Amino acid sequence: MAFVTASWNPLGDAFYRKTELYEMSWPLRDGLRDSLVAAAPYGGPIAILREPQRRSPSSRPHLDIYSASGLSLASFVWKSGTVVQLGWTVSDELLCVQEDGKVLIYDLFGSFKRHFSLGQEVSQSQVLEAKVFHSPYGSGVAIVTGCGRFTLTTNIDDLKLRRLPEVPGLQGAPCCWAVLTQDRQTKVLLSNGPDLYVLDNTSCTAVSPPGLSPEAGSILQMSVSFSYKYLALFTQTGLVWTGTSNLQAKLCEVDTKMRSAPKQMVWCRRPRAQQPSVVLMWERLLLVAGQCSDTIQFPLDSVSVLVPELDGVRVLSGSHQELLQEVPLVSQEIFKIASMSPGALLLEAHREYEKLSQRADEYLREIKEQCVLAEAVRQCVEAAGHEWDCVTQKALLRAASFGKCFLSDFSPEPFVTICRELRVLNAVRESSVGLPLTHTQFKQMTVQVLIDRLVHRRLYPLAIEVCRYLKIPEFQGVSRVLRHWAECKVQQTDLSDEAVARTVCAKVGDSPGVSYSHIAAKAYESGRPELAIKLLEFEARSGEQVPLLLKMKRSQLALSKAVESGDTDLVFTVVSFLKNEMNRGDFFMTLRNQPLALSLYRQFCKVEESQTLKDLLNQDDDHDGLGNFYVSAAFKEPRLDGRLASLQNAVDEYNKAKNDFNAKATEEEMKLLKFQRKLDEEKGAGLQGLSLQDTMEALLNLGLYKHAEQLCRDFRVPDKRFWWLKLRALAEKHDWDELDKFSRSKKSPIGYLPFVEVCVKNHNQNEAKKYLVKVSPEQRVKACLLLGDLEGAADAAIERRNEAELGAVLGRCPASNRQLMDRLQRAAAKK
Repeated sequence: MAFVTASWNPLGDAFYRKTELYEMSWPLRDGLRDSLVAAAPYGGPIAILREPQRRSPSSRPHLDIYSASGLSLASFVWKSGTVVQLGWTVSDELLCVQEDGKVLIYDLFGSFKRHFSLGQEVSQSQVLEAKVFHSPYGSGVAIVTGCGRFTLTTNIDDLKLRRLPEVPGLQGAPCCWAVLTQDRQTKVLLSNGPDLYVLDNTSCTAVSPPGLSPEAGSILQMSVSFSYKYLALFTQTGLVWTGTSNLQAKLCEVDTKMRSAPKQMVWCRRPRAQQPSVVLMWERLLLVAGQCSDTIQFPLDSVSVLVPELDGVRVLSGSHQELLQEVPLVSQEIFKIASMSPGALLLEAHREYEKLSQRADEYLREIKEQCVLAEAVRQCVEAAGHEWDCVTQKALLRAASFGKCFLSDFSPEPFVTICRELRVLNAVRESSVGLPLTHTQFKQMTVQVLIDRLVHRRLYPLAIEVCRYLKIPEFQGVSRVLRHWAECKVQQTDLSDEAVARTVCAKVGDSPGVSYSHIAAKAYESGRPELAIKLLEFEARSGEQVPLLLKMKRSQLALSKAVESGDTDLVFTVVSFLKNEMNRGDFFMTLRNQPLALSLYRQFCKVEESQTLKDLLNQDDDHDGLGNFYVSAAFKEPRLDGRLASLQNAVDEYNKAKNDFNAKATEEEMKLLKFQRKLDEEKGAGLQGLSLQDTMEALLNLGLYKHAEQLCRDFRVPDKRFWWLKLRALAEKHDWDELDKFSRSKKSPIGYLPFVEVCVKNHNQNEAKKYLVKVSPEQRVKACLLLGDLEGAADAAIERRNEAELGAVLGRCPASNRQLMDRLQRAAAKK
């Protein structure tokens, strides 16, 4: 604590510090010399390709992948083409850009994933230089070829190659170049001697940095800030020009007194920084240039590499790794010598309190008198997040805890949050993990991304502990980690299928959000189909089991699972798949063992494939089903002969099935069709295809009464039904004479009230009165009411002394007919 400021170096109004992150544990004999090095931002992994230009078959380059602390993750001999550039994607995948224009992609552990090509033209002219960059669209690659043409893609996962316009006078690679992302468009900024150009999709534009001295000479090096907002240029006279990346404004210009081009130049600018600064590196010198004329210089003992970060620069050497960054303003206010800021006073008060000194009270009184105790607590909490040393973190947090005890309305949430986050950060910063994240980077990348990084490194126990400690919902936290763990576990070949399945089930259990079908799919992709089947047994959702089983060619098992689920849509999906994959005989045999599936397929065939349905029924000797099939087919026949033939086939099948009822009904249908054909030929009646009742109605309407009676006798139609049909037909035709003749033909089986009703309905009251005398006493009241004969209805009701009928007539009597109402009331009273 006493030496917090010992490593601070002033530059203008700000201070810069170098914090040692790790003593690297990798076994590099020659350090980073003669190697291609790529380190991912946000404390990501490091890839080193040693002596990339060696092409002798007996001595190939060696590619190593390490964690940020130097722990080996992968190591293998490079057997492909000459590598021009290494780089990391946003998801920690290694891109290896080759001289022939191919880009090979590996994961953290050196497993090859895929490759893509930057085009035939690039392959022919060779890649001279390449850069891997990150844009809003994803991870991209930009290259310059031997003929001086630029090609780039902004997203390697959605490959769309763009060939940029030619640069005037450019032969080969430019002096220096950089990729810019502005207004959702990716551009290339390049220097060709003293000239500066911007390349976009359609044009090459010459530009000039505002305020750059004319004597500056050629631009030898350039760098774009982490956020793509700022640009730095190094000229051959040793000037460093900084400004906005759109070249609209200049920030400053610093003379470094160096004439040779630096090996690297990167930005060192943190969010809410006091000043922009650029870090330049030569063989043995590290130089920080800001807004003032002064610079900070650090000697280098060995070959180093600069890794730009969101809030600083990582300096990577063969033995150590350090973080160079601007000291945050809040840390300056607390730790600066003789500082009287609220945070500094609170920290001093707590020190004195631990010494049991009364001076603690004096400091507290001073803070309270200025009414800045809440600000003091806030400063200590914020400063703790920016510190790497655990002792300093604890001192600041204890001071904050001490101060908030004297505040009644102070929210504890920021304090609790920073304590939790620092505990997580300190855990992942351990050299055994190797994620040197600052608090600023952690807030930018979010907890979910941190967990993903731990999962990708297969640090599953730590990832689960982080999820539980930060109380992340199980679906987004622990379950997600367990799913990745299980997918990794099934790819291990040192355990038997049974052992792996038991281990996965015991560990995963019924965790929400974990799909055993996804784990089984990963096992199948890894060449372990039996393990996949065992894992699918733990999947509760049949809809997830079946697709994978079909993919694995386990069709009968898939059909059984679908049937067990009771989901008819799923069963039909499997049946449709099997129909396309299996030969006809095997397909039918498979369905025979699954009645539900067979039934569904029959339903489908009824609509879509009638011939297949017939084959199925024949195979099963289902004569009843075949009879039904022929009946359905009959009514699709346009010609009568074909219909009769199909119906005859149906009769034969019903007889084989000993289904006498269906056979008799089908024979009668054939008889009706023949009867209709005969009348159509003789009378042109147009009866073809009508039902029995519709046929009789048509005959009655046509006046073919004898033919209708004949049809009634032939098909044993009940008398009541025929009388109703003829009665309505004659009344609708107003054939009253025939109706009268019909009523006297024999005693009506339906009574004579219907005669009254149809006459009244067809507006013939006089005709209706003819039948009133024939109406039975039980129906006479209703008949009189239909005719409006209230006197007759009253006489009939009084004669029968039926209370309901008396009430009905009384309800229809007008109030003016007092005499009739009195008669009805007296009759009702006697009843």
